[in-house]
Amino acid sequence: MTPSHAPATVRYLTALLQARTGQELASYRSWRLDTALKPLLKARNLQTLDQLVALLHEGSDPRAGDQVVDALVNGETSFFRDAAVFDLILAAVGAVESTGRRPRIWCAGCATGQEPLSLAMLFAERVRDGGRAPMPEIVATDVSETAIARARSGRYTQFEVQRGLPIRRLMQWFDGDGTADWTAKSELVRHVQFRRANLVADPAPPGRFDLVLCRNVLLYLTPQAKQPVFDTLAGALRPEGLLVLGAGETVIGQTRVFEPSRTVRGLYAKAAATAKAAA
Repeated sequence: MTPSHAPATVRYLTALLQARTGQELASYRSWRLDTALKPLLKARNLQTLDQLVALLHEGSDPRAGDQVVDALVNGETSFFRDAAVFDLILAAVGAVESTGRRPRIWCAGCATGQEPLSLAMLFAERVRDGGRAPMPEIVATDVSETAIARARSGRYTQFEVQRGLPIRRLMQWFDGDGTADWTAKSELVRHVQFRRANLVADPAPPGRFDLVLCRNVLLYLTPQAKQPVFDTLAGALRPEGLLVLGAGETVIGQTRVFEPSRTVRGLYAKAAATAKAAA
């Protein structure tokens, strides 16, 4: 950490992030304060993080706190991230479709939208190729208003589309504008309902879901924040619904409301008592 930062400044900013989102910025990752907040400092004509914290203390601009949190929240994502997971998702959704019901999917912590748009591509291609199953209803939420605005716009850089999108899908679902940016076609974006929501503080979207994706979100939450989030995710699922976590995440030893699924290996189901209570 740059020596010019007062320790109180670091504590204030990390505490703000934790209070608003439940995310914990470990001391060994405090370098992110400099890199993530540099554009905000420039936009506000500030020289140091100490000056930024002074502005926050003043309370003269309520947007400042939201902007700090937006900048600090971890928004790492990519198209078709961990591609094998999408085979598991197809299997889980197929089981729901066999009942004749339209599946509902919630992407919690969707960042700039690559994950839900990947799902939309996957299922839209299936419909296009003659599949009889309907498009699932896809709801995607994130704590960052900036990220959600990006997701709704469907606009991505060349670097972002190169991460996970083969050229065939890129040309089919995105339009180039003569620069380095690409924009998802409206017919793709309309399949996703993007909403701003705080996974730690807000209720789940209305209704029950057959599948909830919450990948690589829990990794950054404090131990105190994790259990309420697990409860929210469990409450959002149908009794037979399934939870998808990131490759480095597990429910084992973390919560009693979920257990490894017996039907789709690698996914998680409500624990028997939880599912019975929700029925």
